Amino acid sequence: MLKKLNIFTLTVLAIAGLTLSACETIEGAGQDIENAGHSIQDAAN
Repeated sequence: MLKKLNIFTLTVLAIAGLTLSACETIEGAGQDIENAGHSIQDAAN
């Protein structure tokens, strides 16, 4: 029983870590796209 609990706990922690790192990656990509949009607007003016 304890072994199953440890495996479950490690699985939950791994999924949580991957989810949090994905959020940071998506946020960074959004900032890059926003900066590219500003550059295009500046070049058009």
